[in-house]
Amino acid sequence: MHITILVPGFGLPSPVVGPYEVFSSAGVLWNQLRGEKSEAPFEVITASVDGRPVRFAGGITVTPDKALGAIRKTDLVFVPTIGLELQKVLARNQAMLGFLRRQAARDTLIAGVCTGVSLLAEAGLLDGREATTHWALADEYRQRYPAVRWKPERFITASDNFYCGGGVYAALDLCLFLVERLAGYQVAKQTGSALLIDPPRTWQSSFSAPLLNQQHQDDKIRRAQDYLQENFTSGIGMDGVAQKVGMSTRNFTRRFRQATGETPLNYLHKLRINCAKQLLETDFKSVQEICYQVGYEDVPFFRQVFRRSTGLSPTDYRQRFGRRGPGDPA
Repeated sequence: MHITILVPGFGLPSPVVGPYEVFSSAGVLWNQLRGEKSEAPFEVITASVDGRPVRFAGGITVTPDKALGAIRKTDLVFVPTIGLELQKVLARNQAMLGFLRRQAARDTLIAGVCTGVSLLAEAGLLDGREATTHWALADEYRQRYPAVRWKPERFITASDNFYCGGGVYAALDLCLFLVERLAGYQVAKQTGSALLIDPPRTWQSSFSAPLLNQQHQDDKIRRAQDYLQENFTSGIGMDGVAQKVGMSTRNFTRRFRQATGETPLNYLHKLRINCAKQLLETDFKSVQEICYQVGYEDVPFFRQVFRRSTGLSPTDYRQRFGRRGPGDPA
């Protein structure tokens, strides 16, 4: 299979170089390390709009193999991150949007990661489809591309021929995911082992504090948010919160959702889960103790809400992100 990695410039060079190394190593490096015959399943090239060298942050320059116009057929197009200056990227890479649309019309597989996903969205390829991006960009992209079904809690999304990855280093997760899809589980496993890359992750919300929207002009709802922030560990009822700000429960719920984009109850869960994550990272209390400390009375329910929010159980989250206990192995 032929893979084209685009080089739009801006951003970091690693989401260009990393995918190149993963796809080029697939079916090859593992075999070479073991002294066995290798057969590469992928031919990998890089391409910029005009084929000229592209300078990235830090002074690193990538010299593409080809210009877009020289690519007649490819099986997969990979779009790396493009930094945060979307308008500058679009001004310099308008030809890439047309290229992506033409490739999509030919049923070419197209993958984007982090801010690179915006090029797929800008080309209209993600309308009506699930997609992910870096969790901190989710609100901005929802406003700019409302037809896309954004799932920022996911590391990876797959919808028809379109694949998206979350943050910068989710590029490696997405690449291994694609290697498995295109060359099989065994090749993907061997590639990850040879490069010392863990199996693909699927959730990125484990790495982010829940985004709690206070960028609105509703003073009563902001007061309610402050009250929830100060009292989320206690047995809070939404009727009582509504009364605190002088509103009926129905009107409070409607106004809260209008201002923040979510229900008061979901907002409360986010506050509690955010606190639970911090405790699991830094404290040695049991999961049961943390459950009670952040305001839940039912441990199984806490575990359910925590997994829904982060993609991990509290115990798994602690093992991945927590401090080591006094008796734990180094």
